[in-house]
Amino acid sequence: MLDLLSPAQQDPILSLSLAYRDDPREHKMDLGIGVYRDSQGQTPIMHAVKAAQQSLAQSQQTKAYVGLAGNENFNQAMVDLLLKGTDAYHRCAAVQTPGASGALRMLADLMNLAKPVTTVWLTDPSYVNHKPVMEAAGLTVKFYPYFNRDTKMVDTDAMLNALSQAGADDVVLLHGCCHNPTGADISLKEWEAITALANRNGFTPFVDIAYQGFGDGVEEDARGLRILADNVEEMLIATSCSKSFGLYRERTGAAIVVGKSAQEAQNAKGRILQLARSTYTMPPDHGAAIVETILTDDALTKQWRDEIEAMNTRINTLREGLTAALRDRTGDGYFDFIQHHRGMFSVLGLTVDQVNQLRDRHGVYAVGDSRINIAGLAERHIDRLADALVDVTRNG
Repeated sequence: MLDLLSPAQQDPILSLSLAYRDDPREHKMDLGIGVYRDSQGQTPIMHAVKAAQQSLAQSQQTKAYVGLAGNENFNQAMVDLLLKGTDAYHRCAAVQTPGASGALRMLADLMNLAKPVTTVWLTDPSYVNHKPVMEAAGLTVKFYPYFNRDTKMVDTDAMLNALSQAGADDVVLLHGCCHNPTGADISLKEWEAITALANRNGFTPFVDIAYQGFGDGVEEDARGLRILADNVEEMLIATSCSKSFGLYRERTGAAIVVGKSAQEAQNAKGRILQLARSTYTMPPDHGAAIVETILTDDALTKQWRDEIEAMNTRINTLREGLTAALRDRTGDGYFDFIQHHRGMFSVLGLTVDQVNQLRDRHGVYAVGDSRINIAGLAERHIDRLADALVDVTRNG
């Protein structure tokens, strides 16, 4: 049997990390994989997380199974974080999943179960895992215009024109904030326009919110999602704690379903639990227990919010510093879009050859579509990155 298998194609981002690891140059710079790093190049454990872990170590009495839905207190805490105060709050249901990728897959399987003819519309470009997850669940995938390669910002007119063609058999996937990979976010006015289209044409919005707090703030980054939650009858949400709580390896996420009624949402939850049983059965508990501990303790919640605000401020300061360094070197505002992007990433609009030159000549590792991880940049490397970008874009 196994001799029938051909070698798998390497993951473009994970293989980049391997190449970086094997690069002997001391000045190399990893801006590929999407993790937050501090000024020393480390991905730290947040102080609130450490405190929650210590509390759990003292208070937790068992490692028994938590059930198909995972930690229900965690589920409620995530609903509170995203939907409290909205019209959807009392007609939703949540299931803990192994990361947001697990949430994406469970919701994709739910869509296929409910309506196998569903087409999922993704932004062009979108998170690298969106398309394979949706197709693995048996769904049809279609892309809608999103990123203007010239301005490096959202192409609003093209996006809304395309989405006006989506109908009742369609699901439109939106990035809640900090668009991956581009860093270009839709405005609140555009969220309102998409909400109006959903109500007029009947498509279901699906919000993937993986970077809450890394754009403009914890509350600010959920405003677009909440516009939908206040105004549509149905929506799907995948949320992650990997970045916002620094729990990358703990694989902590949730799938949230908003229905026309609380009963509809509970029906959907029951179906997700059946799907989970045949897939991974139960999610890991540790990360969810940490998040529950933080979000149900006022002092820890404040500490976490202060920490994520500091991380957010630092990322935006890095954006400003890199933009200023590039403007100083080029004498123009060609790279000013970097300052206007939000979250961890920016797509720079480089060619594949230019991305390769960054790596080969300067030891700067970026994803092939020219996505760089601003949150992986150290302050001391800003000038060297600016020099490298000017070299490959202006000197050939």
